[in-house]
Amino acid sequence: MTKPKIAIILSTTRAARFGHKAGQWIYDMAKQRHDIDVELIDLRDHPLPFFDEVATNAWAPTQNPEGVRWQKKIAQYDGYIFVTAEYNHGVSAVLKNALDFAYPEWNRKAAAFLGYGGVGAARAIEQLRLILIELQMAPTRSAVHFAGNDFMAALREGKPIADFGYLKPAADAMLDELAWWTSALKVAREATEKKAAAAE
Repeated sequence: MTKPKIAIILSTTRAARFGHKAGQWIYDMAKQRHDIDVELIDLRDHPLPFFDEVATNAWAPTQNPEGVRWQKKIAQYDGYIFVTAEYNHGVSAVLKNALDFAYPEWNRKAAAFLGYGGVGAARAIEQLRLILIELQMAPTRSAVHFAGNDFMAALREGKPIADFGYLKPAADAMLDELAWWTSALKVAREATEKKAAAAE
């Protein structure tokens, strides 16, 4: 079996965002592993309009070219890490919109989370878990929460995230869990596809 491919999705697009720093930090850690391949995906590179299709692409083909390009992009991956902030106790609108623009591409795949902000995006991540379950995904229990004064030191003073050593064990646990679920689900999806092909 080929190594599972993981997309690390930068889930905010504001000019003043912090997410690209958090995303690069977890990417650099994940890149050192030998059981997964990783790639950074920036929602800035996918300027999706507000979802205005006749239905989810589970029921009707998407017409918007940018939406189709997004679906093709995320379909390439076996699992995901969402690098997310928290806006008013929830996920960013741009992330929710990106999730809504696809359905079968997300199905039966694992997802993990790196949250940052005053409470480490804990409430946004809880909301994300519910959304992803509806998309037939398998969200991991383990997550990384970069919060409080440490987050403010990184945001306002430019302190490197790597300086906060306690985050690494949390990230390692999250990546271990994600790698396990991603591999297991990849095997199961491939077996299901093989069985379906044999039945044709």
